[in-house]
Amino acid sequence: MLKDGTIIAVKGLENTGQGIEEFLAKVDTIGNIHHSNLVKLIGYRVEKRLRILVYEYMSRGSLDKWIFHENSNFCLDWKTRKKIVLDIPKGLAYLHGDCRQRIAHLDVKPQNILLDDNFNAKVSDFGLSKLINRDQSQVVTRIREVVRGRKILDYSQPDSDVSLLNLLKKKCLGNRLMNIIDLTSEDLQQHLEEVNAMTMLGLWCVNEDYTRRP
Repeated sequence: MLKDGTIIAVKGLENTGQGIEEFLAKVDTIGNIHHSNLVKLIGYRVEKRLRILVYEYMSRGSLDKWIFHENSNFCLDWKTRKKIVLDIPKGLAYLHGDCRQRIAHLDVKPQNILLDDNFNAKVSDFGLSKLINRDQSQVVTRIREVVRGRKILDYSQPDSDVSLLNLLKKKCLGNRLMNIIDLTSEDLQQHLEEVNAMTMLGLWCVNEDYTRRP
């Protein structure tokens, strides 16, 4: 908490692999990026090897706590899920095309989607690919987990269903999406037509042929 009572979130960085001047230049770039669906960087601290970033505090925490749950108290209704699914690409679209220096996130996952009091979704950790040595081959986008309430890879499933993406394609094409939606949400089941339409749109967005994406 700051002296004025503002609650903040603090993130420590390791393995930056760069000097102070280079680090500060990249942090300055990130700090000048502002969008309603991006978590705001409000400060930093650098001292010898210490690298700390200070962000706005998101009271509802990360999305994974709300979709990978066993407690019904954490179950999100369809209206909230739809809002989250629409909020995420708004933030990413700004990063990828609208801000002065385009930034590829490279690590979109539920743990990096944070929620405020009103369940507005904001993308966090954008720009960290500039600050941390990261293997880009490990990057996977996981927005589809919001509908299923299941991790992108689940090795407890049969071989053909380990990949959530392949499972969604199979079920949607067979008009069997009802079999795989988050069964803890009765509300979700009542909006199956809209859920199916948005899921199909999501599948088109990750088409290997970029010319066929919306």
